[in-house]
Amino acid sequence: MTSETSSTPPSTPPVEVNPPIQVRLKSEGGRLVLTLPPESEATDANASLALSWGEIWQQFKQQLDAKERFWQPATSVDLVVNDRLLDNRQLQAIGDALTEAQLQLKRVFTSRRQTAVAAATAGYSIEQQSPAPVTPLNQAQTEAGQAMDEPLYLQMTLRSGTEIRHSGTVVVLGDLNPGSSVIAEGDILVWGRLRGVAHAGCKGNARCLIMALQLEPTQIRIADVVARAPETPPAQYHPEVAYVAPQGNIRIARASDFVRQPAPEKTG
Repeated sequence: MTSETSSTPPSTPPVEVNPPIQVRLKSEGGRLVLTLPPESEATDANASLALSWGEIWQQFKQQLDAKERFWQPATSVDLVVNDRLLDNRQLQAIGDALTEAQLQLKRVFTSRRQTAVAAATAGYSIEQQSPAPVTPLNQAQTEAGQAMDEPLYLQMTLRSGTEIRHSGTVVVLGDLNPGSSVIAEGDILVWGRLRGVAHAGCKGNARCLIMALQLEPTQIRIADVVARAPETPPAQYHPEVAYVAPQGNIRIARASDFVRQPAPEKTG
């Protein structure tokens, strides 16, 4: 008589069909790029797999500890957060951790206005990316009729080394110090002293303006037209507007006297 023995098949680990996007830290062209998973992942069928801030922080620290020996000290880091919302405390924590690893957080790429303001306030350069397409109702438009992003408002003074890029109008309630720059697809308005670099209409819109309470820039640029401040500063400053004249050069007028000319009508 033979006896049958039942054997239990070896257990296998469950397969994670749709793992969440991971925090990534990789080298690109002499710099490091730290990429956080976007919050938009939480809106699809994998919402339960979206990473919390605690999980993001843990993955970030693991990446930092595992790869620390592969980079040179003082390497600059670009932080790509896409549509993920980060506050001042979280940005400061990332910056401090990078500093401890002898790295330097330089630039933040984001499509969230709150994150851009927090990053600029912390002294980092920012590039505000366009969010998901929206209906261009009540939005400013470029010369070609394409909708621009809503204005970016910054209540701060931009220090040397800070660069702000935005696909719309930028309003700074403060100063642009020498060595700082603002690059905008729309207008640039500085409620203070503009002593850095300002480039309005950076995608070619020559009807954009640069305005400041005190205009003494290192360089101003509207579309492809470039101008510098005069070598001899004026005896007294007034709020001024820089614009591209019909002759194709940049002119500066007192804000109280400036009137924007209507756009020429298209024929044919």
